[in-house]
Amino acid sequence: MIPSFYKSPNNDFTIIQGDCVETLSRFKFGFDMVFADPPYFLSGGGISYQSGKVVCVDKGEWDKPLSPEEMDAFNYRWLSAVRDHMKDDATIWITGTYHNIFSVQQQLLKLNFKILNVITWAKTNPPPNISCRYFTYSTEFIIWARKSQKKPHYFNYGLMRQLNGNKQMTDVWRMPAIGKWEKSCGKHPTQKPLGVLARIIQASTRPCAWVLDPFSGSATTGIAANLLNRRYLGLEIETNFLEMSRARREEIESFDIRKLYLDKLSQSGCIMPSDVAMLSEDTELYGIPWL
Repeated sequence: MIPSFYKSPNNDFTIIQGDCVETLSRFKFGFDMVFADPPYFLSGGGISYQSGKVVCVDKGEWDKPLSPEEMDAFNYRWLSAVRDHMKDDATIWITGTYHNIFSVQQQLLKLNFKILNVITWAKTNPPPNISCRYFTYSTEFIIWARKSQKKPHYFNYGLMRQLNGNKQMTDVWRMPAIGKWEKSCGKHPTQKPLGVLARIIQASTRPCAWVLDPFSGSATTGIAANLLNRRYLGLEIETNFLEMSRARREEIESFDIRKLYLDKLSQSGCIMPSDVAMLSEDTELYGIPWL
């Protein structure tokens, strides 16, 4: 049995400490969806602007730049491991910037994934460009791909259309970065907003689906999954991020906080208002039996 760092009371949320490739090699289980926010490899001593202050953008040793060959090898390694744990009709979402996303795309093709979309996330509140020598960096990319070239994938087209004013949703998403209400347990340096994850999870999974995040960070994927009645396994190396993940999951055991988060997602157009009451209730789910 693989020891868990933390497991929620109703078994819908499990986080394990360890390298994702090594950990995945120790069990067999098929996931319905994968969300991955791998290192962008951009922490090379640059600066940015946050909350009125100039700050260093170095996020840790895990984000230090690699050579193109090293980056390709890293992305091929973790994508291969994750692919082995995806159901035949599963899909994967991977975030990135120009620093890493082209490498990711090439490794997906080598592994015979079918790329479905490349989402452009246009941030509505990007930090200013300090040097004034470039256009302001305001976007990230999210590749959506399925495991099989021929096996159909699940796409909740109807809901995405509803959330977009009854018009087809495009591959350009205008959404803000994380808000203050998402930082109650601390802030991960590359934390993604719950709204982005809520859209991704609803678009490509059914209720009670299993979601894997091999670079779990502060477990935003898991919080979004649980708020939306999905189950989650996150893999993470750093203890401080695992502790933050535990605190965030324990926080939504409170009905009031869970309802608050769902209301926030509803107000921002990320979930249907009619779903808030149903999703606010506790749901009895079951975890992977050997974890």
